[in-house]
Amino acid sequence: MLGAMQDFDLRVTHIIDHAAREHGTREIVTRWADGSESRTTWAGIRHDALRMTQALRKLGVQVGDRIATLAMNHSRHLVSWYGAVGVGGVLHTINPRLFDDQLEYIANHAEDQVLLYDKAFQPIIDRMKPRWTTIRHYICYDDGQFEDWIGGEDGQTTWATGDERDPCMLCYTSGTTGNPKGVLYQHRSTFLHAITGLQPAIFDFDARSVMLPVVPMFHAASWGLPWGGAAAGIKFVFSAVNDAAVLTELMNRERVTHSAGVPTVWLSMFQHMDATGASLPTLRHAIIGGSAAPRFMIERLMKAGVNVAHAWGMTETSPIGTTGAKTHDWDDLPFEQQVDIKQMQGRVPFGVELRCVSLDGPGEVLPRDGKTSGALQVRGPWVIKRYFKADKDATDAEQWFDTGDVAVIHPDGTLQLTDRTKDVIKSGGEWISSVELENAAVGHPAVAEAAAIGIYHPKWDERPILVVVKKAGVDATAEEIRNYLAQHVAKWWLPDAVEFVDDIPHTGTGKISKKDLRDRFRDYKLADA
Repeated sequence: MLGAMQDFDLRVTHIIDHAAREHGTREIVTRWADGSESRTTWAGIRHDALRMTQALRKLGVQVGDRIATLAMNHSRHLVSWYGAVGVGGVLHTINPRLFDDQLEYIANHAEDQVLLYDKAFQPIIDRMKPRWTTIRHYICYDDGQFEDWIGGEDGQTTWATGDERDPCMLCYTSGTTGNPKGVLYQHRSTFLHAITGLQPAIFDFDARSVMLPVVPMFHAASWGLPWGGAAAGIKFVFSAVNDAAVLTELMNRERVTHSAGVPTVWLSMFQHMDATGASLPTLRHAIIGGSAAPRFMIERLMKAGVNVAHAWGMTETSPIGTTGAKTHDWDDLPFEQQVDIKQMQGRVPFGVELRCVSLDGPGEVLPRDGKTSGALQVRGPWVIKRYFKADKDATDAEQWFDTGDVAVIHPDGTLQLTDRTKDVIKSGGEWISSVELENAAVGHPAVAEAAAIGIYHPKWDERPILVVVKKAGVDATAEEIRNYLAQHVAKWWLPDAVEFVDDIPHTGTGKISKKDLRDRFRDYKLADA
């Protein structure tokens, strides 16, 4: 026997229909790279997306074709998210920070048919055109090209229909080892992810929310914000440049209540605010993800009255996995304990399941005791099953996906990441967390950035060294940093050496590239080795 409720396919075009119908006058503001600004509404975004759908059909785009974007955050890019899926296509957001070989690989592997791009990335287009073999049409967002392209259409059309399990979006991992891998999201998975993100513990959206997302729209589906924001009918404030002075001015003028970005974004904002005396009086919710946020960052935001949603996720999880939800006894806890909770990666929303398995044995499930660390696995309706064009599943028979993270899970379900499986340092048979060392180190007033890696040791197998970039105009010795760390980590975790460098290598998504750092120090010899 079947239930007796209406069939309502979970396709993301319903989201933009809702935003235009119920929140049609809510503003979408863009500050462009040239300093100009424009304003539209959710009704305007939907109308332009319908016109883009018509224009794509005239180009011969078919259901399932991939439509790529190479762009920063702005309203025309937002239009493309809905216009691409509106024709039945698959939106492929390309990260312009990737290396040329990666750019070549992912566009050709995706078999992109159309590419929409910002004028700022014209040098990339000129350089890569001969290497991109499937792209037939190039459309620039700037200088009126995009407006002219959709300008001949009236928007009197309908969205493509189909199964809710049809693909709608394609994102590639950064590919720190081997070629990047494609993650193909469904309408259904994206729809469920969008409405889950509205919860107070995650994005905390309602119609009053004003969001300035610093996380780029090309990175991990912009954490699902363009879908979730439309579902709640929020006001978006976009900036095509991520300059701290510009972002601060926009946040204050537009009375931004929500923002989202990686820790380095908040560090640059703090530096600007300290230099100018600026503040963010209307900000009340900050989502921090991409890498672990240091304690001082969380403390500073919380003391300013901002709720910190310290989040963990990955491209393969759409990306919401966990966020730093407040506990049932939150209001009774002292501030330091509240920070302790927020510094961890939080708990899952309904729909996501986590477990840790042994790093040394074949899949032994570990207890949730807050002490035993293991390889983190995840499953749920918006978690990957198989990479794009792969010939086998990326999960086991029970659909558990190995995240590559090392973690402990506390008895109340709170996740605490300790490292990446390939970055964890094993010394004398015991594990040392490079992430915890790094987070402790950046609390030192002279440290701008730090990275810990393992170096071969004949007795202990590996010992950690700490690679440090100092803040401009501030000095410190290796011994001073070791003495500082001794107050925050176990004695046997202390790095055997501290090396000062001018820069630390990063991946195309802005994370520290431990692979490149290990290559740089591959001939390094410890003093007692």
